[in-house]
Amino acid sequence: MPLGTLDGNPPPFFRQGPSALSKLTFFSALSLFLMVADVRLEIGKPVRVAVATALYPVQWLAMRPVAWTQGGAQYFEDLASAQANEEKAQRALSLQSQRANLVEQLSLENERLRQLLDLLPRLPTTAQAAQVRYDVADPYSRKVIIDRGSLRGVVAGSPVLDENGVLGQVTRVYPMVSEVTLLTDRDQAIPVLNTRTGVRGLAFGDASSRSGGLELRFMASSADVQIGDLLTTSGVDGVYPAGLPVARVEKVERRAESAFARITCSPLALASGVDHVMVLQPMNDPQAPRPAPEMTPGSTQSGAKK
Repeated sequence: MPLGTLDGNPPPFFRQGPSALSKLTFFSALSLFLMVADVRLEIGKPVRVAVATALYPVQWLAMRPVAWTQGGAQYFEDLASAQANEEKAQRALSLQSQRANLVEQLSLENERLRQLLDLLPRLPTTAQAAQVRYDVADPYSRKVIIDRGSLRGVVAGSPVLDENGVLGQVTRVYPMVSEVTLLTDRDQAIPVLNTRTGVRGLAFGDASSRSGGLELRFMASSADVQIGDLLTTSGVDGVYPAGLPVARVEKVERRAESAFARITCSPLALASGVDHVMVLQPMNDPQAPRPAPEMTPGSTQSGAKK
């Protein structure tokens, strides 16, 4: 072969593309653009919905061994424990029956007072039962996944309750499952009412509490708040129905160097270990229709002449 026909270019094995720094800069900029676009335009929402729908059978199969193990443990429960649970349930049922009779009487009185004052009746709230599938694997948030999604009528913002009180709020909805953010999450807030004094406030998730608690913020140091006060939903946000139990005041710290008191509350709902919940429809404040303008005699006659 003549020497002039030899190719002087290096073989493909030794050819180099863009530098490592150029690749790092390009992919970093692309990642930042996608994150901003997802937050502002929610371009990743269809992808997340599709992935969640596709992975639902895999999640269901992965949870089968856990469900079988729990079912086997419950099946081999001894007779003494079952009898004790039945006796406890009978006592709780009798107490609930007494309270139900009292609630019916108070509801009748409340309805009569509302009719006398010509107040708007409360809107009925629909609810559906759901089961907690698993906790979200995120150490920096407090969220759970329930087995009800948009196909069952669950919408974002729906309040979620357990047998003790408000547990959290639906923050993300998929076709067959939904994500619930607990009240103890640091980014969650709920308007509350002190049933003893009638003072409204705002409870936030306490991120400094390891066991999961609430903090009643922006309350003056001179505010009438005592340990053991019951906090319920105030209903001013148009999401949570009024009167739902939320928490009890656990600790009150009044500091001279601060104008606000540090109030720590303990949630009534089970922040961990809850199994069955109720999902409510978000409440919307009804808007009363505008009254018709009053017709004066002069305006009526003038209108008749025309």
